[in-house]
Amino acid sequence: MRFNVYGRFQVEVLREQGAWQVYRLEQGKRGKMDSMVIPEDIESEEIIVYLDDIFHELAGFGQSIEVLP
Repeated sequence: MRFNVYGRFQVEVLREQGAWQVYRLEQGKRGKMDSMVIPEDIESEEIIVYLDDIFHELAGFGQSIEVLP
């Protein structure tokens, strides 16, 4: 699953070996965000809410996290 975080950056969240892994996406690159931990018991449809809880301080008025295709 890929997300646009308030138009500031993009992340990809993948389930790997039973745990959620978060990668920051840059042009042609993908770097693991080791400091970003998503609890294993969070369901995939809850990820966007969790990201909003973590990054909400970066949001400007009317901005939201968007799911990318």
